[in-house]
Amino acid sequence: MIKYKKGGYKYRLAEDYRVRIPITGHSIDIGVIRLTKTGWLTIRKGYAWDGPSGPAIDTNNFMRGSLVHDALYQLMRQGWLSVLYRKAADQLLRDMCIEDGMWRIRAAWVYWAVRNFAARAADKEHQREILTAP
Repeated sequence: MIKYKKGGYKYRLAEDYRVRIPITGHSIDIGVIRLTKTGWLTIRKGYAWDGPSGPAIDTNNFMRGSLVHDALYQLMRQGWLSVLYRKAADQLLRDMCIEDGMWRIRAAWVYWAVRNFAARAADKEHQREILTAP
């Protein structure tokens, strides 16, 4: 028997990605995501994410931010990181998009959208159902 979850993953990381983020004081390692006390976030090769969500367009200047944002929301959803860090994750998404060349007005819209519509994605109750098959 196998156990699996249905999910809309579009992208898979081809190599490890490491970045310093402003969320510090935690030592978390769940295999595919690692966050050190000094704020180093490592997302390991093979990590799958769905890219920008909602009516957003998957552009190059959105991909890195969506990767980090999805990983941080996963840590919140699984209870490894408090949802009190949601605003910091949303701000980081906006900042990374701007750093990667997104127009500030679009990045502001992205930030507004995640602040107003993404709370459920960070909620522990939003876990995908585990399905089974013979």
